[in-house]
Amino acid sequence: MSIEKKFIKIGIVSISDRASKGIYLDLGVPTLRDWCEKVILGKIVFQEKLIPDDFELIKSTLIDLCDLEHCDLILTTGGTGPSLRDVTPDATEAIADKILPGFGEQMRQISLHFVPTAILSRQTAVIRNKSLIINLPGQPKAIQQTLEGLKDSEQNIIVHGIFAAIPYCIELIGGPFIETNDYIVKAFRPKK
Repeated sequence: MSIEKKFIKIGIVSISDRASKGIYLDLGVPTLRDWCEKVILGKIVFQEKLIPDDFELIKSTLIDLCDLEHCDLILTTGGTGPSLRDVTPDATEAIADKILPGFGEQMRQISLHFVPTAILSRQTAVIRNKSLIINLPGQPKAIQQTLEGLKDSEQNIIVHGIFAAIPYCIELIGGPFIETNDYIVKAFRPKK
């Protein structure tokens, strides 16, 4: 008899050479944790990591969060640009069972409303085992925008954020049912 899981386990990985060395304060982990706590209704268990831009370390961290910690969702921030040290998407795709390019496409679409350099971003999403891994932008404001999407002054959706699709994706790969604060992000599920 299997026991039904009553929580979601989320891995948060901030990837930055300078923040991991203490040169500046990391904002990625607290931004993502606070945002998830506002949006996801129910119990969340977090696994938080702050690591440098290192291909093998990113791979091993993601593998541990998927295979040993059994995170349902892993959100990374940082290391998605075109510079030589930006290897987050490369490491993420190297450990993937499936690549979900739509997430990266949508994040770039949202960011293009604000900056033309959004086309330089290499954000992506993958599935490994029963974990969904998403590489988010590095800036706190951009993280919120890509997760929530764009709304007008009356809170009508102009462009959907990526989080609207995450609860259903997690269900499809065998994860828990996630309820959201609909005022911030309404989870989309197909009508049956």
